[in-house]
Amino acid sequence: MIYKMLLYLGYSSFVLELEKPWRDSQKYLEGRLIEAVYEADLALRFLEAGLYRNAAGKAFQAFKALLAALAMKYRDALAQRYPGRRRLRSGKAVEVVDWVIAVMPTGLMLEVARDLSQLAGRELLHYANVALNLHEFQYNGLDRSGVLSRYARLESVAEDVKALTQYVREVVERLRGTA
Repeated sequence: MIYKMLLYLGYSSFVLELEKPWRDSQKYLEGRLIEAVYEADLALRFLEAGLYRNAAGKAFQAFKALLAALAMKYRDALAQRYPGRRRLRSGKAVEVVDWVIAVMPTGLMLEVARDLSQLAGRELLHYANVALNLHEFQYNGLDRSGVLSRYARLESVAEDVKALTQYVREVVERLRGTA
C-alpha cells in the first residue's frame, strides 16, 4: 500500500497518508475508510476516559472521513453539483468536485450529505447533523442553559458519540463489502 499507517492507537502507532482523489480514487477511498474506523475507535476510547470534547471531535472526524469516502464513491453524482476547476496553492488545477472530496469543508458537509442521501441512505443526513452538533460541542463545551451549545447534558453527548461511531462502522463495513 502506498499510504503509511501510523496513528496513535493504544500501543500501536499508525499514520495515514492519504492519496489525492484526482490521482487514485480507489486508494483515496480505502484510506478514508481506514481513517473513519480509526477515528471512531479513538472517539470511543476518549469517551471511556471521560474526555467528552475530545470524543466529540474524533466522532466528527470519523464521520467527515466517511462522508469523503462516500463522496468519492458517488463522485459522478456530485460532479454535477460542483462543476468547474479550481487552482490549488501549488498552481495545479483540479476539478472542483475533487477538491470538495479531498478537503470536505465543514461548511459543505450538510449539503454533500443531502446530495448523497438518495444514493447512500436517508440516515446520512441525520448523522451529518449529529456530527456537526458534536463538532460545535467540541469547541463550545457543555452549556446547561442550552444557549452556547446544543448539549445540556454529558449523557446526550455520550449517546451521540456512540450512535455516530456505530453508524460510521456499519457504513464502512457495508462499503468494504461493495467497494
